[in-house]
Amino acid sequence: MKNSIHEDKLVATFSIVAADPETGEVGVAVQSKFLAVGSVVPWAKVDVGAVATQSWANTAFGPEGLKLLEKGLTPEEVIDKLVADDPGRSLRQVAVINSDGEASAYTGHECYDWAGHKVGKHHSCQGNILVSEKTVSEMSRAFEESEGPLAERMLAAIAAAQHAGGDSRGKQSAAVYVLQKGAGYGGYNDVKVDLRVDDHPEPIEELQRLYELHKMYAAPSEEKLAIEGDVFEAVVEQLGKIGLLEPAAHNSYDANVKEALKTFMLRENFDDHWSEDAFIDEAVLEYLKKQ
Repeated sequence: MKNSIHEDKLVATFSIVAADPETGEVGVAVQSKFLAVGSVVPWAKVDVGAVATQSWANTAFGPEGLKLLEKGLTPEEVIDKLVADDPGRSLRQVAVINSDGEASAYTGHECYDWAGHKVGKHHSCQGNILVSEKTVSEMSRAFEESEGPLAERMLAAIAAAQHAGGDSRGKQSAAVYVLQKGAGYGGYNDVKVDLRVDDHPEPIEELQRLYELHKMYAAPSEEKLAIEGDVFEAVVEQLGKIGLLEPAAHNSYDANVKEALKTFMLRENFDDHWSEDAFIDEAVLEYLKKQ
């Protein structure tokens, strides 16, 4: 049943919009049996909030919703305005959260079963064409019980949602999008996390793998190891395996070993992890061991 919105495409999915007022993070995580769902559902602006638009998605809800939040409207007022003049509102699903963590959601009465939402502390979970309501309730529970950066909490939430049944049509794509003031590459923008899996048999698992890589590239680990003993031996051995060093010629962290390690670090884009001192991030060492 497409009614007057025949030009739109059904984006049946489950998603979470969330905010952390203490850190200033806002974002969206989403999964769907839909190609490149990350190009449609998530919208956010730092110090403003986030929007998830799905189910015969009206993508204008994203930028328009953020504009209305920025004008000072509450999430509930934003949704009321978005759907008021929309001829396809009975088939829409949308969630809005502001940077203070106040959230609201809307599920049109003609959204395909199972469809619904659950608003909780600093988040809203919603979905349509789901196996059951449990997908949404488990998503909310997992978010509220998790700790850490907002992206990790939202990833835990959508993983729990999938485990509880997820989209009744299956899996295809997933995305996580988080903004925080000055948290982008080099501090030049606010995009803290922007990862998408556009077409994959296990999109959430792949998204989690990419997030672990993102963490390693984006921020130095707090666990730094002195390059001596077993650590030194592992570094030299692995640098030898990848052709950057002759292992037998070195029994200490000399200038040649240091230069070889630096070459590896810069080649793999671990610029922010490089130290002129004789230390290596534990995460980088584990990555090196896998080469």
